[in-house]
Amino acid sequence: MSKKVIIIGGGIVGLSSAYFLSKEGHDVTVIDKSDITSGASFVNAGYITPSHIIPLASPGMIAKGIKMMFNSASPFYMKPRWDTEFFKWSWYFHKSSTKEKVAKAIPIIKDINVLSRELFGAIKASGDLGDFQLERKGLLMLYKTQEAYLHEKDVANKASFLGLEVQELDQKQLAKLEPEVAIDAKGAIHYECDAHSTPTQFMPKIVAYLKSARVKIRTNEEVLDLEVKGNRILKIKTSKGNYTADEVILAAGSWSGKIAKKIRMDLPLQGGKGYSINVARPTGIAIPAILMESKMAVTPMDGFTRFAGTMEFSGNNDFVRKERVMAIASGAKNFYPTVDINANEIASVKTGLRPVSPDGLPYIGRSSKWANLTFATGHAMMGWSLGPATGKLISEIIDERKVSMNIDAFSPDRRF
Repeated sequence: MSKKVIIIGGGIVGLSSAYFLSKEGHDVTVIDKSDITSGASFVNAGYITPSHIIPLASPGMIAKGIKMMFNSASPFYMKPRWDTEFFKWSWYFHKSSTKEKVAKAIPIIKDINVLSRELFGAIKASGDLGDFQLERKGLLMLYKTQEAYLHEKDVANKASFLGLEVQELDQKQLAKLEPEVAIDAKGAIHYECDAHSTPTQFMPKIVAYLKSARVKIRTNEEVLDLEVKGNRILKIKTSKGNYTADEVILAAGSWSGKIAKKIRMDLPLQGGKGYSINVARPTGIAIPAILMESKMAVTPMDGFTRFAGTMEFSGNNDFVRKERVMAIASGAKNFYPTVDINANEIASVKTGLRPVSPDGLPYIGRSSKWANLTFATGHAMMGWSLGPATGKLISEIIDERKVSMNIDAFSPDRRF
């Protein structure tokens, strides 16, 4: 039976949800406070990453955050500030950063990433969006030190145990794989299971497709309040009007926690800011890579190379810290000595906020408190990778069908 569905948020997760819900014949409206041309869904590294099996909340991360707290150029930066929500989130993050919880999360993260990789392929094969970049060249984890190698070797062993394709490369093998660019690294772990794409190409194409499929896209319209009655969302009040719906999907990224508070839902989330710089000149880089000691990502996209990185917890804002941008440029030079990012390219830096849950797992599923509210948010650095899988799961939840995988770990009601 067709339902009237309102999706709050027009990022990759909200639009993917709209894609699969419209396929099932639902009457779908997407509401976004922006014009859907910027933000994390546009500036991310474009990775589809079954290899990213370790959640952000892992042993040692809080210690690193405290150590780097007073260095605003560091890759993982927590701005010191008096914010009770941030204190609470940090405590939950600390409680989630145990070996036992990471071990439980690893197979779940792998499963949802593999599902999403398959769905990216299915979307491309359908021809719905026309042609777009979706390449399966894998992901290189480039390292300079023995410490970084041993760290990644442990992750690679876990990935291999789960059946993911991964191999070690020495300098000679690395040079053979990347013949057009000099790389200053001791070697690499190559996760052949990963793929990549160009977000700035995919996003306008999916918006255009959804409009052609009669999905209503409301831009520059902010959700101001949710009116409730009993255990249901009765009305969505926005800056331009009011809406009613059979089902409401909350996919508002880093703003999801603020909206949830309007209906007395505690959804711990912090916006983790990332930066990216595009270089339209040929760089010779053909394989996506993470530069381990620089903690940044490099992606050969369609028409340019993207250099992205950093995780900055400083509140929901788009303030650009120049020292962090320069750290990305110097980090790239450190691994690719012949690649210079010039002043104009540095000046064109973009930022985006990724919604980070305390345990690094997304919130996907219905709330036990509100009968017609479903959550699709909190994907941290995997929002792009997990967009289609989340959209598919959301459509199955709304249709009350068997979901493609067990989603108990993603419950929005979970405690930390």
